[in-house]
Amino acid sequence: MYLCGPTVYDNAHLGHGRSACAFDVIRRYLIYKGYEVIFISNYTDIDDKMIKRANEEKITVKELADKIIPEYEKDYSALNILKPNKQPKATEHIETMIKMVKALEEKGVAYELTDGVYFDITKFSNYGKLSGQNLEELQAGARITKDEKKKNPQDFVLWKKSKENEPSWDSPFGAGRPGWHIECSAMNFDIFGETIDIHGGGLDLIFPHHECEIAQSESYTGKTFVKYWLHNGFVKVDNEKMSKSLGNFFLLKDIFKKYDPLVVRYLLISQHYRNPIDFSDTVLNQAKNSLKRIQEFVFRLDNYKNYSAQSFVNLQQILNSGKENFEKYMDNDFDTSGALSALFELIKEVNKLIDEQKLTQNDIKEIKNLTKKFDSVFGILKTTADEKLPEEITNLIKEREKYRQEKNWTKADEIRNELLKKGYEIEDSSEGTKCRKI
Repeated sequence: MYLCGPTVYDNAHLGHGRSACAFDVIRRYLIYKGYEVIFISNYTDIDDKMIKRANEEKITVKELADKIIPEYEKDYSALNILKPNKQPKATEHIETMIKMVKALEEKGVAYELTDGVYFDITKFSNYGKLSGQNLEELQAGARITKDEKKKNPQDFVLWKKSKENEPSWDSPFGAGRPGWHIECSAMNFDIFGETIDIHGGGLDLIFPHHECEIAQSESYTGKTFVKYWLHNGFVKVDNEKMSKSLGNFFLLKDIFKKYDPLVVRYLLISQHYRNPIDFSDTVLNQAKNSLKRIQEFVFRLDNYKNYSAQSFVNLQQILNSGKENFEKYMDNDFDTSGALSALFELIKEVNKLIDEQKLTQNDIKEIKNLTKKFDSVFGILKTTADEKLPEEITNLIKEREKYRQEKNWTKADEIRNELLKKGYEIEDSSEGTKCRKI
């Protein structure tokens, strides 16, 4: 799998998080099904936006990339994204890009102008096959400026000749830098070879980026570039696509100040990956409540003590049905919305058995194992190590317990409320006081 990664000129926003989470779940499910998955996601560390931002900050493009990439890694780690097997940077594959551009020129599908080397889209008969664009309509609808030298308005740049104060590399076509589209093709060739199984990215990349990737790659090799293309839907805010120009733009690190990153992850995987997601405090709070319900279920399993001597129910039937439903939805183009509904149905059935105290120690173990299997795909639950309580919270719990023993319920309740404000929930049971982050 190859996922088009971010251009690292600014911090990760919600759209980056949507794409990263969507393809993380797809990767996880393929692993769940027994596939060996090699997952690559790149960093675009040279393009117009990178140069513009670096100039604004009076640093080099490399310094900008070195500053921003760790921020992405921090945000993606918070979202519980599995690290890719490789994370190539575009600038590490310049040699292959030059080799490709030269070969395309020699094949007669690329041509050189004073400002760079361009791909002639009329030389690739299948141009538009991914997006369903009609070449004649594209040509008719394009505007041509007076100084336009390109053979066709939709021809795209493979190599940009250098301008003053821009990073450049030597090449047979003069010093310059790669065009955006050639970067992904080169990285794929270097890592996977001529054909890859799955290529993913945002819906906005279908045209022209992925269309251009196909044209240049298949012209270069004469073989199918990608077997399966997958594209995730947009993040919308009040039914408008999130964008800087509309001022409805949210950075992940800012959202994390208000919401647990796993709540954000839950929201981002709660819809089918191809569908748009509407973002608001309302839907984030709904995601928080849904995740809390799953966390409470796990909490109940972890603290179940009144074991039955023997199982009075056909638990295996309930677990098998839950697993079948989960896989049925995920097998249907990775339908996470349906798969989550299968988990909630399982929770409802098992909660009844917990209430009736009809479960054996082995029953609890089996339920936990299935829940963990589901979460190996969803990635929304914290591990025991993650749940270690801060010293400040532990001290408040001890203080509250002292007031409870003194039967000072007013003080005990004050501390309970203080813990709630800090994001921790207390539960008193016959087994003692339990606390968890909410």
